Amino acid sequence: MSVTSDKVVSATRDIAAPADVIFDLLADPSKHALIDGEETVQGARGSSPERLSLGAKFGMSMKMGVPYIMSSEVVEFVENERIAWRHFGHHVWRYELEPIEGGTRVTESFDWGVARFPAKFYELVGYPAKHEVGMTKTLEKLAAVVESD
Repeated sequence: MSVTSDKVVSATRDIAAPADVIFDLLADPSKHALIDGEETVQGARGSSPERLSLGAKFGMSMKMGVPYIMSSEVVEFVENERIAWRHFGHHVWRYELEPIEGGTRVTESFDWGVARFPAKFYELVGYPAKHEVGMTKTLEKLAAVVESD
């Protein structure tokens, strides 16, 4: 795993689909709402690229009680292996894919140790625990989408 700090929470799931199929979905911001386990992502917004790449910027329409817009930048990109992006706060969402027999092991992680805000802020508002639950649901939805294709 590509951990950049000790302030990381993650969830892992073995998915019966090849890494390239999973990565293609993760690299397409218009598909993120299909797999969002926290159900805050509403859809791609603005001039988001059809396919993400290193340095790509993309916007998402979000809703957590009230609608808002989130802009992100891809900060890690290894085709079919790893993709990560960060928001304005610089915390990082990362997906790592590892081929296994019969499919791919997918790990989603939230790294708040690299954020602009003090790590304690994320802990006080409960993001690590909340995101772990959401990531587990995201991986369930991801599996449902790619395993049905």
